[in-house]
Amino acid sequence: MAKVDIKFTKIFINNEWHDSVSGKTFPVINPSTEEKIADVAEGDRDDVAKAVAAAKDAFALGSQWRSMDASGRGRLINRLADLIEREKEYLAKLESYDNGKPLAEADFDIDCTIATFRYYAGWADKIHGKTIPADGGVYSFTKIEPVGICGQIIPWNYPALMLSWKWAPALAAGNTVVLKPAEQTPLSALYIANLAKEAGFPAGVVNVVPGYGPTAGASLVEHPLVDKIAFTGSTEIGKLISKMASNTLKRVTLELGGKSPLVVTESVNISDAAQIAHDACFANMGQCCCAGTRTYVHESIYEEFVKQSALVARKKVLGNPFDETTTQGPQIDSTQTAKILDLIESGKKQGARVVTGGERAQRKGYFIEPTVFADVTDSMRIAQEEIFGPVQQIFKYKTLDEVIERCNNTNYGLAAGILTKDINQALKFSGAIKAGSVWVNCYDHTVVQTPFGGFKQSGMGRELGEDGLYGYCEIKTVTIKPQ
Repeated sequence: MAKVDIKFTKIFINNEWHDSVSGKTFPVINPSTEEKIADVAEGDRDDVAKAVAAAKDAFALGSQWRSMDASGRGRLINRLADLIEREKEYLAKLESYDNGKPLAEADFDIDCTIATFRYYAGWADKIHGKTIPADGGVYSFTKIEPVGICGQIIPWNYPALMLSWKWAPALAAGNTVVLKPAEQTPLSALYIANLAKEAGFPAGVVNVVPGYGPTAGASLVEHPLVDKIAFTGSTEIGKLISKMASNTLKRVTLELGGKSPLVVTESVNISDAAQIAHDACFANMGQCCCAGTRTYVHESIYEEFVKQSALVARKKVLGNPFDETTTQGPQIDSTQTAKILDLIESGKKQGARVVTGGERAQRKGYFIEPTVFADVTDSMRIAQEEIFGPVQQIFKYKTLDEVIERCNNTNYGLAAGILTKDINQALKFSGAIKAGSVWVNCYDHTVVQTPFGGFKQSGMGRELGEDGLYGYCEIKTVTIKPQ
């Protein structure tokens, strides 16, 4: 296993590095080896308060940040993208070391991180209001203004990329931010914070407080001076955040869990469809909120599809994420591993057929065999609960109307997909399904230009695209009566 030099482990506030007020630290564990990487300063309520105060000063009227031209904000964001690109090789290795994903996947994530910052850099001076022909002999127009101090809480599955999804639109709109990275994967956020300082962002504009959800995260949500919370994570925690934020009526954006369906129709090439369905489910070791884990296959091709799916899954190579032959890394930690294994056991007990996998891999690290279940029914736990691991569930269906109803019979609504050569099927499905993203003949084609978010308990608000900006903006109407 390659070693990566860890350069930053403290709290980043006001463009400076700080020990935690309490003096506490917490260990960051390499999921591939189960060994400690480093001890990181553990932020708490007092540290969050310091970070919010810095963000408040940076957002004050007349401050360097508030006085900066919008085009100047765009140049700073682009400069940060340049620095991330300069450090791309190191950051990809840091992501693999910290998160466990294969290096090729981490490299792709950093490319997407750079693209996100560049996209929103271009938006910085294009966020503008309208003139309105209002009744009453007045002159009316709208101004689009930043919300203010934005608390942002990101997950561990895509550490650098989720940072860019939060920082880029917030900064383009002129806000200041306090970010709490996941306690499992804080290292890339701390490194990028230092790059933000090098890029020239004024002190207090970006702040990073590593720590735990019930302490640092809760303090950020409850802080009365934080104007907005953006959270990506589980639906369970999203509900708690929504309740806590309601005490101060903060603006809230939530990108939460999913149990997304992928429908495979009778018209497809089975081997091609099996590969698409595999990638939809097993990308990032299955640790993806929009993973297409519910694979609905038409009865006429069901058994052949199951056979092909098992063959694809068995080609996975588990191992050292720095080895270029590795295609599946470990799960993030022992807690997540235990949860996945518990759900796999429930599938066995409830009568689903294990086609391949179904066990923890016999090696050091949090590795789970790529697992394919067939003969799954909608009432099973594995069909209803988000597994967030390398586990595919294959169902059988007869008609499109039937499968649409079954796809929608869930509390989630993050994503869905259909593989078909029939345009009428594609249009019917995309119109009827209750999900924020619907992919036809592809899956998880999530790019910075298109909005992303969920229906139902998969969240509220949107990230990415132009729509991703407006969760970080307020609309002010100005009306002038001529004298």
